[in-house]
Amino acid sequence: MKIRFLLGLVGLAISFALPTFAQQKEPTPSDENRQVRAALIKQGDDAWNNNDAVALAAMFTEDAVIVTDSGPVYGREAIEKMYADLLKQVHFSNHVGKDDQVSPHAIGNDLWCNGEWSHTIQGKDWGPIQQKGYYSAIDSREGDTWKLRMLTWNITPPPAK
Repeated sequence: MKIRFLLGLVGLAISFALPTFAQQKEPTPSDENRQVRAALIKQGDDAWNNNDAVALAAMFTEDAVIVTDSGPVYGREAIEKMYADLLKQVHFSNHVGKDDQVSPHAIGNDLWCNGEWSHTIQGKDWGPIQQKGYYSAIDSREGDTWKLRMLTWNITPPPAK
């Protein structure tokens, strides 16, 4: 009888302890990593607001990839061409990027993060249109600088009227 009671008590103790061990604490980004990301976001906001394809492409590693809504773009040279072609058709203003509050996360010499963005676009015969969406990015250290190695993004559809 005592053995069964003891086994039951041990079983209860384990069942109460397991959820505690299963809970994972959200990692806290370091101040240094947040400063890295803040600098990259400011650099990107400035490049978008200046409609500067060269500055946008310079933010990427040589072997970077952007996954867009129309497919991936590989390499800094192709990324610069994509931005140059886009900026011939559309003027960007009011670009604001923002990491979410638990980003970025360190992985060796890389950072990964996600967040949201917004801007205003205007064409020659249309606009202005407000757009917003979400992104995820992997940044890599190249010497003393940080560059985007991978960027994915989406455009959030406007609310139904």
